[in-house]
Amino acid sequence: MGDSKKLTAGGNWLWEDSRMMLPEHKLAQNEHQRELRRRERKHIDEAEWADIAMAFSASLQLHKLITIRMFDPFEETRIEGVVERVDQFGGRFMVDGEWFPFHDIEGAVLADMEDN
Repeated sequence: MGDSKKLTAGGNWLWEDSRMMLPEHKLAQNEHQRELRRRERKHIDEAEWADIAMAFSASLQLHKLITIRMFDPFEETRIEGVVERVDQFGGRFMVDGEWFPFHDIEGAVLADMEDN
């Protein structure tokens, strides 16, 4: 039995180029793969909010390093630093000069508590 090659004499030359992917199809395929990795927002109960509030308070008042897990639909995001300001009216907080929204918080731990 001989080698079967894709481009052979007598083959269906009309459809040989159909193996190519158009750029639009490649983009659509990449977007579909990205959507399959989409994360859901984690529900935080009152006990977890109390732990987060204690960590924020200690970081703000005692200038302790804090690690905050933030929601992102496609990857796990962490912020490390010291909480500098809290704007309860605006629903945001500042770490290292940058503002972040409260509603994206998934968890917070003081740096000295992470090892436990």
